[in-house]
Amino acid sequence: MIDRPELAAFLRQRRQSLQPEDVGLPRGQRRRTQGLRREEVAELCHMSTDYYARLERASGPAPSTQMIASIAQGLHLSLGERDHVFRLAGHNPPVRGSSSDHISPGLLRILDRLNDTPAEIVSELGETLRQTPLGAALTGDASQRTGPERSLGYRWFTDPEARQSYPPEERAALSRVYASGLREIVTLRGPESTAAQLSTELLEVSEEFRTLWAKREVGVRPPDSKRFLHPTVGLLELNCQTLLEPEQAHRLLVYTAVPGSESYAKLELLAVVGTQVLS
Repeated sequence: MIDRPELAAFLRQRRQSLQPEDVGLPRGQRRRTQGLRREEVAELCHMSTDYYARLERASGPAPSTQMIASIAQGLHLSLGERDHVFRLAGHNPPVRGSSSDHISPGLLRILDRLNDTPAEIVSELGETLRQTPLGAALTGDASQRTGPERSLGYRWFTDPEARQSYPPEERAALSRVYASGLREIVTLRGPESTAAQLSTELLEVSEEFRTLWAKREVGVRPPDSKRFLHPTVGLLELNCQTLLEPEQAHRLLVYTAVPGSESYAKLELLAVVGTQVLS
């Protein structure tokens, strides 16, 4: 059963303990509220201010698992805190590990400070969980993708548009990378895993994937530098730095260009253009 008073108290305490800079928000000059404002938390959690305020007042409808997951992420809760708030809301906590979408506060804090840099947090299956604005401008807004289409490796073999952001001469090599990587994850996670389900679906719909899967390649790695074809700024050659969060198997990918290079200038232009060309 939901424990409304304790849930309300926990949310208030957590909100009041966070500062704007902890979650990537500007502080502003006239700030009297201790911690975050309710409207700021509501925006972070993708819900109305009224709905969130009623939770803090221990009133309103019982929140769904989707709402609690959004609150846990918006408040930058740790896994232990996330599990606690799920139980307070009367739900069993989601499973931990590689299949979880819950991003650790540490990775979120780093991402929140990269607003002027293309960056994204991805799962081991290539599902983009969070992007910076410039990351979305570079690789496309991932927030609307659902189901298996969330995985870049899956889209690579099922949606021709997924390949348009990469030079044609590199696409065959990238196909090998995605097939090899998926085989490694299937072996690691087992035949009942999401990775195994993706491989089964791809074997049914993609002849190219079937051919590569039959070769049983593993250990194929992408090149050190990433090359993107952007519809507005053209070809960009970027370095990709990776930070791994091992408990959740999430990776923070940060894309940078050599200062003074043509790609550096194009990234600056992309920061001005934004995502408007991709909408």
